[in-house]
Amino acid sequence: MSKGKVDVLLGLQWGDEGKGKVVDVLTPRYDVIARFQGGPNAGHTLEFQGQKYVLRSIPSGIFQGGKVNIIGNGVVLAPDLFMDEAMDLEKSGHDLKHHLHISKKAHLIMPTHRLLDHAIEAAKGKNKVGTTGKGIGPAYTDKVSRNGLRVGDILCNFEQRYAACKERHLKMLNALGWDDFSGFDEVESKWMRGVEYLKQFAIVDSEHEINNILREGKNILCEGAQGTMLDVDFGSYPFVTSSNTICAGACTGLGVAPNRIGKVFGIMKAYCTRVGAGPFPTELFDETGKRIRDLGHEYGAVTGRERRCGWIDLVQLRYSVMIDGVTDLIMMKSDVLDGFDTIKACVAYKLKDGSETTELPYEIDDITPVYKEFKGWQTDMTHFTDEKQFPQAFNDYIHFLEDFLETPISIISIGPDREQTIVRH
Repeated sequence: MSKGKVDVLLGLQWGDEGKGKVVDVLTPRYDVIARFQGGPNAGHTLEFQGQKYVLRSIPSGIFQGGKVNIIGNGVVLAPDLFMDEAMDLEKSGHDLKHHLHISKKAHLIMPTHRLLDHAIEAAKGKNKVGTTGKGIGPAYTDKVSRNGLRVGDILCNFEQRYAACKERHLKMLNALGWDDFSGFDEVESKWMRGVEYLKQFAIVDSEHEINNILREGKNILCEGAQGTMLDVDFGSYPFVTSSNTICAGACTGLGVAPNRIGKVFGIMKAYCTRVGAGPFPTELFDETGKRIRDLGHEYGAVTGRERRCGWIDLVQLRYSVMIDGVTDLIMMKSDVLDGFDTIKACVAYKLKDGSETTELPYEIDDITPVYKEFKGWQTDMTHFTDEKQFPQAFNDYIHFLEDFLETPISIISIGPDREQTIVRH
């Protein structure tokens, strides 16, 4: 019996590493692209042929004609936001209904989940996590407390199930003292239209479909959302997302056995960013941080929020490589650093007691980064087509990263367009 393989692509930092573009670049090698966790809080931006697209719930392989794309059971889906996203893509000429399959076991984000998101954040005051307010956390909370509403439920006894969930949420909102329901009826009405729109797609038992695809000898690329440091177990808790963003999440988020995982592509920026609250050891508050933000256009694809910027953190990255079992590194946005005289990389942490460590500690909100400095390459690489064109200073930087992280860098991005991608040999 022939067996296909499952490769996984995920972010190694705090999200926003550029996963969408890389999925789009890698898709031609695969028969199926599957999204395994997260919700519409994760925006994947792709640029090609002069057009810019932002995907929130739909896998980034949708632009490669004829490929099957699967939204897996580990994803939480908002029908109204999904409808907006899908209809925009259909208007631009992309056929979704024949190529996009949705797991019956994926959980639904209800309108009341968004209200709960805002109410819970408001109750936390200065300790708020900085969520996108899209109801992701409350939807996953319902999932683990066994109170969730799933995509498969829209096909059977849906009105009754929806009403019971809504009633429970309203009681919770009342207990939190939340009384702002302005515009709710309109949101709920659109949400219900989204549910009807969902029914036009193939709603499947995705775990069976995926394993049947593997039995046929076909290959699957699993697309993660957010980044390893936002993982609910291994990230900078409690400033994390509500799902497992690590490689193991592909197994539980799609129904794939661990022994079917092949390559693990770990994506990192040539520097580091973070959105929202939480620890960020290498964050820069000076002109250098602002310059990185401006050159890298570091604003959230979904929220438009200004991203916090800093130098690359190799202690954190080595931790992510270990947790995810990364086989291939992909470095994004190296072009942002093209004009810098000096490049820095964090190679150790100095702890409160004065000692140094190269292992990620339990608490990272009160450490001092120890930097190694590199001579900048000061070369515009955005038009390069081959790694042989790289300046020596950039090659030195790459080789140091590979040695420190004990993992090869297979792909380097030198700009936002699909064509601005160097595959190293």
